[in-house]
Parts: sequence; structure tokens; C-alpha cells
Amino acid sequence: MLKSVIEKWTGSSLILKILIGLIIGAILGVVVPDWKVIGIPGELFVSALKAIAPILVFVLVSSAISKARSGIGSRFKTVIVLYLFSTFLSAMVAIIASKLFPVTIHLSLASDATAPGGIGDVMYSMLTVIFSNPISLLAEGQYLGILFWAIVLGIALKMVATDTTKDVIHDLANSVTLIVRGIIQCAPIGIMGLVFTSVSENGLGIFTQYGELILLLVGCIAFVALVTDPIIAAVALRRNPYPLVFTCLRESGITAFFSRSSAANIPVNMHLCERLGIDRDFFSISIPLGATINMEGAAVTITVMTLAVCHTMGIVVPLPVTIVLCIISTIGACGASGVAGGSLLLIPMACSLFGISADVSMQAVAVGFIIGVIQDSCETALNSAGDALFSATAEYHDRIKNGEEVNFLGEFAK
Repeated sequence: MLKSVIEKWTGSSLILKILIGLIIGAILGVVVPDWKVIGIPGELFVSALKAIAPILVFVLVSSAISKARSGIGSRFKTVIVLYLFSTFLSAMVAIIASKLFPVTIHLSLASDATAPGGIGDVMYSMLTVIFSNPISLLAEGQYLGILFWAIVLGIALKMVATDTTKDVIHDLANSVTLIVRGIIQCAPIGIMGLVFTSVSENGLGIFTQYGELILLLVGCIAFVALVTDPIIAAVALRRNPYPLVFTCLRESGITAFFSRSSAANIPVNMHLCERLGIDRDFFSISIPLGATINMEGAAVTITVMTLAVCHTMGIVVPLPVTIVLCIISTIGACGASGVAGGSLLLIPMACSLFGISADVSMQAVAVGFIIGVIQDSCETALNSAGDALFSATAEYHDRIKNGEEVNFLGEFAK
């Protein structure tokens, strides 16, 4: 009986359940605002995410680096550069947009965080955290240090570990991801509690604030998809990129929008690359790799949400520090989990750059889950469409460089 109920729950649409939870939470927040017990599931949901997030970052990054392949050739190097550069530019777009259209969010906890005095203070603080005990970093949720030691461990495993050991780390990463998936399945109930708490304390006007945040996030994602990415592809291919861009958005982005998982969209992207005429030996590696490190949407989310917390707390972010934030958002986005809402768990890592405590930054994660029905769907659509776009761009670029005739868009050109 219990198994049947669980199967029905996990088999139904998560987006629909989240929407229902959001509506129920808002109604209860208006009708019975004094029933504080309704908000408990939201607190438990955030606590569970807060507990698993440091372990998730550590094992995912270590596993990805330890099993990374090498010697694929120029196309492989090109696609990695495209993935990382586009993710970095996405963070830059988010910073510029956040400067032009600053958004604040409701934070119920005060913090003793202070604005960085300069880039020297930021770098000193980063180094102090990075070289701390990795076990204590995991326990305290210090994401900068966690990311550093995960990279170090991943490189060391790649150099000396046997394939069996790497498989164990990979299985551990998959196991932690499975736990996260289980927690995410509780998102509708958790979000109901979170929305109830927000509405009961602040009224329905809180959704106006969330609306501004959604517009900023979606606007940044749309700009990256329709302006930044096409410019990168145009420079690499020296021809009009929009037929390819729109093909990838239509064939890959729409599916990813509803699945909300780049990993789940890998078969769709592989089929798309085959129809685009891409070499199977290449896209069989570049597409899964892109699902791991091509996280433009995640970089936008991490950056926008972090700066929203900074604006709320009155922290002024100097220009040099924004560059550091872009780098941190890029590295963090590459380690984002392939599950719905995975990028939200990395917001505390970026917030730690400004001395913002985990208790405060996890509230931004909670807000992210409330708006995640739109934010995460758009983010995943951008990420997945970018996997196919830059795989095709790297392939066509290599052929053009070698003087080969390119059947641009493969079957779609017929």
C-alpha cells in the first residue's frame, strides 16, 4: 500500500504538485495565519537541504573531475572552452542586470555580515576558509573550502586511483543525488509551508517581490539564450547562428523546460545532435559533459540570488569583487546537481564570499524553491539547449577550420 502511494506521488508531475502546494500555502496564510504549525514542513524542508548540500557539492565535483576523460582532440577542448566561457558570461549578464535592476527579498533573520573592504580582504578571507580542515568545512557548510578540497581530491583520484575506486566515488555521488531527489519530492509540502509562513507574516504583497525577482531571472536567461550564446556561436562559426540557436531551443529547450533536468534530457540532446550531423563519438561525450559543466542558467541563478541578498542587507559589492563572484558562480555552477533546484543549493557558497551566514543565505534558497516552478524550468531549458548548441558549434568550427564542407543543421537543413 505504502509503495503504491509513493509510486503514484513520484510518478505525478512535480511542477503541478508545487503549484498546488504554493496555492494552498497562500490560501492558508490568508485564512489561518495564526496556525504556525503549517509552516513546520517548510522549516524541515530547508533544514534537509541545508544538511545534504555540502556533501552533495563535495562528492559531485570530486566524481566529475576524477572520471573526466582526456585526449579527445581539438573539438573536445573547444567545447569545454565554450561551456566555461558561456557560463562565465552568463554570470556577468546577471551582475549587470542586478546592478541596473536591483531586487531585494524578505529575510527574517538579521546577520552580522559586513561589506568587504576590498579585493585584498576578500582574497584573504577566501584563503583562510579554503585551507581549513575539510571535515570542519563540511560540518559548517563552508562552500568555498568544500569546492577547493573537492577539486583537489578529484585531481588526486584521477592521478592515482584505480577504476574501481573511481566507480565507488561515482556511485557515492549518484547515491547522494538520489537522496536529493527524494528530498526534492517533498518540495510541494515544503513549499506549502514556506509560502504559508511568508504570506502569514507579510501578506499577499510578498508575491510582488517574488514577481520582480522572477522577471529579473527570466530576463537574464532570455538575454543569454537569445543574445550572448548566439554571439559566441557567431564568432566561432562566422555565420548567422540563429537557425541553429532556435533549433536547439525548440528541440531541446522545450523538453528540458518540463523535465527540469539536464541529465534527463541527455537522450533528447543526443538524438538532436545526430540529426544535426554531429560525430557520434564526439557528442556521446560532449552532451553528458555539458549536462555537468555547462550551467549558464545556474550561474545566472546563483549570481542574481546572491546579489539580491546583498542588496537586501545593504552590502555594496565593488567591481573587483564582482569578477570574483563571476568566477565563483562559474565554478559552483559546474558542480551543480543535475536535479530540479540543484543550483539553488550553491547560493550559500557564493554568499559566503560576502560573509553572509548560512542561516541567512538558506532563506534565499527557500525563496528560490518558491519561484522554482518558473525559474528552474527556464534555467534547465537554457542549460540543455546550450549543451546541444555548443556541441554543434565545436563540431562545425572544427570542420570549417579544416576546410571541410559543413552541412549546417544536418537533417534540419533539408
